[in-house]
Amino acid sequence: MSKAVLSAKHFHDEAAAYAYVEARVWPQGPTCPKCGTFERIGKLGGKSTRIGTYKCYECRKPFTVKVGTVFEDSHVAMHLWLQAMHFMCSSKKGVSSNQMHRTLGVTLKTAWFISHRIREAMRDGSLAPMGGIDGMPGAGGIVEADETFIGREPGVPKARAYHHKMKVLSLLDRDAGKVRSVVVDDIKPETLRPIIEANILKEASLFTDESSIYTKVGATFADHQMTTHSAKKYVRGIVHTNTVEGYFSVFKRGMKGVYQHCGKQHLHRYLAEFDLRYNNRVKPGVNDVERADRALRGIVGKRLTYRLAYPGALTAEA
Repeated sequence: MSKAVLSAKHFHDEAAAYAYVEARVWPQGPTCPKCGTFERIGKLGGKSTRIGTYKCYECRKPFTVKVGTVFEDSHVAMHLWLQAMHFMCSSKKGVSSNQMHRTLGVTLKTAWFISHRIREAMRDGSLAPMGGIDGMPGAGGIVEADETFIGREPGVPKARAYHHKMKVLSLLDRDAGKVRSVVVDDIKPETLRPIIEANILKEASLFTDESSIYTKVGATFADHQMTTHSAKKYVRGIVHTNTVEGYFSVFKRGMKGVYQHCGKQHLHRYLAEFDLRYNNRVKPGVNDVERADRALRGIVGKRLTYRLAYPGALTAEA
């Protein structure tokens, strides 16, 4: 963080932190999470009242901006949540739970859970198809598709090839500069085809390597171009998958160098974290502050209850 960012009041003052979150979650003013009204809302005061507490005089329920978000039921101070979110959004390869624990002064268990809640907020959930060109209805752009392998599939014996590893499919819209990643159980054509068809416009051009898993699905798009990696031919004019492979390189450096271990049940949230940072990077003009604000706007309507899925969860990240 720069000194200017570090000195921002909402990172150190709890009232300012609540006001900062409210301005982004409630741009039109406080809204009751119980009944949805925004007209008969009053702010509660007094020494015994929690900071940021409002009361809805329609359903008679008190609430704060935390209700109905990933922050709900958390006893962590709001300004620490904002610090954690900024750390994760401004670090290109992520921040481990141990680092979060040391920096924020919270327990390792709390740091681990904070990180996963923030990743849940980072999940886009967009169903808009990729491969379109803004301002040109019916025209198709270029989408790169590739798969990668990481870690180890739980319960699968180690094999010489990739079969024991976790599988990830990523689709990268070259024109929009956006990536969308999905955890898949296998890389069979019948598994990947519905995912690719659901996420890419038929007018788009699909760029892949020579793998046979893309042969049939490629025929359903306006164009399908391949490069022959087995023959060490990686670029043919504009045809390549180097962009999505560049995304994989950052993802793997973060997962291996920072997080070191990830269970399959959590992998989709780690992918959401790397997707958000890629889709809101510096090149299209998004700085660290705006990137964190975009993640903050994703907190609404998402809950993640605490479930330790594996005993080593708190010691896996260095």
